[in-house]
Amino acid sequence: MGAAGLCAFDADLALASGAKAFGIPMMLSASSLVSLEEVARIAPGTWYQAYLPGDDRAIEAMIDRVKSADYDILVVTADVPVPANRETNVRNGFSIPLKPSFDLLWQGSTHPGWVTGTFLRTYWRRGEPRFVNLEASGGPPVLSRAAPRPSNRRDRLSWQHVGLIRRRWPGRLVIKGILSPHDARLAADIGADGIIVSNHGGRQLDGAVAPLRVLSDIRQAVPAMTVMLDGGVRRGTDVLKALALGADFVFLGRPFLFAAVVQAEDGVRYAARLLAEEIDRDLALLGLRSLSELSPGLIVDAFR
Repeated sequence: MGAAGLCAFDADLALASGAKAFGIPMMLSASSLVSLEEVARIAPGTWYQAYLPGDDRAIEAMIDRVKSADYDILVVTADVPVPANRETNVRNGFSIPLKPSFDLLWQGSTHPGWVTGTFLRTYWRRGEPRFVNLEASGGPPVLSRAAPRPSNRRDRLSWQHVGLIRRRWPGRLVIKGILSPHDARLAADIGADGIIVSNHGGRQLDGAVAPLRVLSDIRQAVPAMTVMLDGGVRRGTDVLKALALGADFVFLGRPFLFAAVVQAEDGVRYAARLLAEEIDRDLALLGLRSLSELSPGLIVDAFR
């Protein structure tokens, strides 16, 4: 989740360390505020999710940085070539980077707990908050008049660049943002180890299909590939639906972010335990004894 550090102090570290303690992976966003190197030291096994431009040199430099930090899994995001037209954000004045304005000053003055506990604390401990992982050499500051954030030629990223990434990256490679069987097969052919079926939380292309609706077709298109899913997952039943339709693994973000805001790493572990208990309980209520007994027949046709 991008900009998690704007929601709570060092939320990226809380999420990574909480996931590590519970034995589940966490995917660090390129739009995080804590360096990918520090996260890797504190929570080895964290995945890194990159926004890569359609530029060979920039790609190679970023891959080399992630490789030097001892990450094993690189996630390349395919569904954010340019900033989306997020009209809700326009109405409420939110942007990345944050633009100095009277409205922003008013929001800060009416939320002193956030100003002191998150923004100023970050400034005191880490200096000017920055998106330190967007590029190999760092990234832009959180507070800037230059908004929205530039796409950095991501709109030129192609399958040829993914081939370059595959050749240069020695670890496991995941492509995030797949919504069609055709693209899933392309990812498999190019040597990706896995894909994440995702529409970026429905925040990118207006009208894009929900991941759950295309999951079965994608699973059939790449039966030997690791297929994961994210987007809109909130409860144990959501996880079971995705697994029943063919997902090998399910990611969810917002519930864990809420938990990190409330109680940092302890909150993340608590949320993970709640989810695990829900999954176990829901299996029993379905009359099943293990995840291996899940099947597409458990899902009514309206959800396929």
